[in-house]
Amino acid sequence: MKGYVSSIESFSALDGPGARSVIFLQGCPLRCFYCHNPETWEAKGGKLLESSEIINKVSRNIKFIKKNGGVTVSGGEPTMQIDFLRELLQGFKALGLHTAIDTSGYVSIEDIKKVVEFTDLFIVDIKHIDSDVCEKITGNNNESMFALLKYLEDERKDVWLRSVLLPGLTDSEEYIADISSYVQSLSNVQRFELLPCHDLAANKYKDLGLNNRLSEYAKYDIKTLQKIKVRYNELLGEKVVI
Repeated sequence: MKGYVSSIESFSALDGPGARSVIFLQGCPLRCFYCHNPETWEAKGGKLLESSEIINKVSRNIKFIKKNGGVTVSGGEPTMQIDFLRELLQGFKALGLHTAIDTSGYVSIEDIKKVVEFTDLFIVDIKHIDSDVCEKITGNNNESMFALLKYLEDERKDVWLRSVLLPGLTDSEEYIADISSYVQSLSNVQRFELLPCHDLAANKYKDLGLNNRLSEYAKYDIKTLQKIKVRYNELLGEKVVI
């Protein structure tokens, strides 16, 4: 089977446990104004590749990623190419690799059922805990994300959660308390990652002719970030990473 691929990263320490290969698939239904991969938005961008070609490429790194790492499929939103994603994950599991999907949660449960048995870890981005604000930030509400997390808990699948820190939107005391309460309600969350917004993708937006709102939100200093982390640690313990 062929699928549209934005890029393949041979080694990463930021997309799941250990050293990992990461495949970035094309296509995303969201338009987060702080997105750092806008080149992945279009469903038929990137390169059209055979799943076997990607699996073979990853297999060349197997001695480096198999012991404590694995492979992560990201995007874009990888579940937009659900059958291609399933074929990739099946191939990686056949190699004995730990597998992860990095998703916004904007996916139907019927689709996620196609890949859940081949996925060891789900890395899920919480765009915003409030559905109306989420829609303003991304263009869509968060109902499917909540449904996905409920399903994954029922299936006892390991989950890492991610939340982007946006000044005035996701860093208030009220917001920290609300999202921490939600995270605490889930029994399968192993890790909660805080991602400070940055403008490192500014050149991508310029090259693509897209409006860039990143710079107005990339204002955090080290002391502020540390203060936020301390508060999260008070509520969620050592599972918080920034």
